[in-house]
Amino acid sequence: PEEHNRVLTDHAADLLFCPTVIAVENLARENIVNNVYLVGDTMFDAVLQFSELACQRSTILERLALAPREYILATIHRPYNTDVPENLQAVLTAFSELDAPVIFPVHPRTKKCIEQLDFTRWNGSNLRLIDPVGYLDMLVLEKNARLLMTDSGGMQKEAYFFKVPCVTLRPETEWIETVEVGWNRLAGTDTAQIVAAARGFLPQNHHPALYGDGYAARKIVAQLAT
Repeated sequence: PEEHNRVLTDHAADLLFCPTVIAVENLARENIVNNVYLVGDTMFDAVLQFSELACQRSTILERLALAPREYILATIHRPYNTDVPENLQAVLTAFSELDAPVIFPVHPRTKKCIEQLDFTRWNGSNLRLIDPVGYLDMLVLEKNARLLMTDSGGMQKEAYFFKVPCVTLRPETEWIETVEVGWNRLAGTDTAQIVAAARGFLPQNHHPALYGDGYAARKIVAQLAT
């Protein structure tokens, strides 16, 4: 549904501000080439603006007794994973087989789905379920994680912003450039594939500025003002 809405909006819009080169190329394939501007990602702007504030204000690492780069951060919220018991169980089993604490802020809807499973099999494992956290706490958890594992499109990008490897718990991603440069791996919901993707994942130093320079919002405002 999101993609259908995006395509319809593309064709209705007077101006289109793109976060990446791939987004510009996608529009060209839809025969949209006029009034298309490559400005970067406003989400990158936000992370740059708030990550320093987050480090000053957040005490989440101390509250959870976590050391930087010694834990994995995980999230699951998409129906593809939460509403299919077999998929959810496979993902949770993969988490429990990893060799580091897995910090898992649980979405309320995901929590209900987990409660319907036999959760006793994961008790005492390295998997730590915690309540959802706010934006600043989440930024600190992301920035200091050894690895992110998620089905969230936004967190895939935030992982890249912070130069943290990401394993995507879906068979596809909107942000294919993060896969192409080696910082994101698609693992789907197969336990063995998830574990294999996570273990020993150390991207190369190549980390191009895929999402702009942190001034996307200013570029958008400047263009609107012309």
